[in-house]
Amino acid sequence: MVDLIAVILLFGGGTLFLLAVSPIGRAFAERIKARPRAAADVGVSEDVRADVQELRREVAELVERMDFMERLLAKSRDAERLAPPPR
Repeated sequence: MVDLIAVILLFGGGTLFLLAVSPIGRAFAERIKARPRAAADVGVSEDVRADVQELRREVAELVERMDFMERLLAKSRDAERLAPPPR
């Protein structure tokens, strides 16, 4: 069991090292490295926030309309169920 763990750590560590020094590893490190946001990114983020707020408002309006229609349907069904039998 200990031999298996040693082999896994040896090959896994070697693979991680080679990945870290490869161009792919360097590109990945650059991407996750903390850097200040550009002014354009801030503007885009504000636009996205405004769009999300607009979508939330529209979804809330649709939920209200759906609730209204459900109440109307339930009301008509109740009226049919409670109608007096025909003579």
